[in-house]
Amino acid sequence: MIISLAANLEAIRKASGLTQSQLAERAGLNRMTVQRLESGALDPRMSTLMEMARAMGMELMLVPQSLRQEVHGFIQSGGKLLGQPTGVDAPASVVDMLTSSNVAVGQKPRS
Repeated sequence: MIISLAANLEAIRKASGLTQSQLAERAGLNRMTVQRLESGALDPRMSTLMEMARAMGMELMLVPQSLRQEVHGFIQSGGKLLGQPTGVDAPASVVDMLTSSNVAVGQKPRS
């Protein structure tokens, strides 16, 4: 799991256009720490992973294994995936409710 997490953080760093040095500076780490983590040569502390994620505007989140696929699908869909099929009785997605022009700031969406 740590290896895939490190690989994900590396991919996010590269997609953000950050060098290892820039990420290290933002996270308050040594560049060699970032390099060793990304190469798999370091078994990092959770606090190190959290700081790296935070420095890139990300948040680490624990998800029950039984819900991992559903949460992943929800995130990938931009919050528009529900656990039931679309139909007359299906509620609007969270994103649709939050972005609806009928929802004013501080008010609950109508059902």
